[in-house]
Amino acid sequence: MNEKAIEIKDLHKTYRQGFWLSKKKTLFGISLEVGKGEIFGFIGPNGAGKSTTIKVLTGLLRKDSGEVSILGKDPNESASRVNLGYLPEQPYFYDSLSGYELLKFYGGLSGLKGKLLEERINWALTLVNANADWIHRRLRTYSKGMQQRIGLAQAILHKPELLILDEPMSGLDPLGRRDVREAILTLNREGSTVFYSSHILGDVEAISNRVAMIIDGKISHTGTIDEITKQTGRGSLEEVLAKEVSRVVD
Repeated sequence: MNEKAIEIKDLHKTYRQGFWLSKKKTLFGISLEVGKGEIFGFIGPNGAGKSTTIKVLTGLLRKDSGEVSILGKDPNESASRVNLGYLPEQPYFYDSLSGYELLKFYGGLSGLKGKLLEERINWALTLVNANADWIHRRLRTYSKGMQQRIGLAQAILHKPELLILDEPMSGLDPLGRRDVREAILTLNREGSTVFYSSHILGDVEAISNRVAMIIDGKISHTGTIDEITKQTGRGSLEEVLAKEVSRVVD
């Protein structure tokens, strides 16, 4: 796998928090690579560092040290975002807009307009199986599941080369999770690399080419599902993760 969509080498990140701005180390020298064309799952317990890593990749946070690149560019350069689609764990949108108006707005920011913009909106809505009954309602009336579908639709409007999703199945019922899985698989077949975090390990096992497991700010395992389960002697990712978490707690 020669071409890399994501490269992280020895990444460290520290937050300052509280009244005294005390330091809290979040990432402890993590390294991983995602090849172009992969569906790559990023898993770990809450607070392990998944969202922090994703925010560094998307330029929302600056690293303390290490090397990070997406599609061969520094995440802090605006050029790195041209071919990037991003869905945060808790997307915030202008809730006075309708879902359709939101997509027109974000499509315009991506340089889409006219007939092409309309075609892309319809394509994205179809892909995420958004219901025509609510797409013209105000966003403030949307459920968590509706917001997730609209969030994914806006992230894919410009057909990005790299798609980074933070908990894209969060808040979805089983049918909604199925729709998101199918959307990810379709986008991947059409050429997008997908890097996503998730705590729903059954979904991760169903669609990922490879995964990385992060525990307490450190990468504990990277590889295919079979490679990780065979190395650890466990039957599933859930068993591997439970063992790793108990090891850290103990």
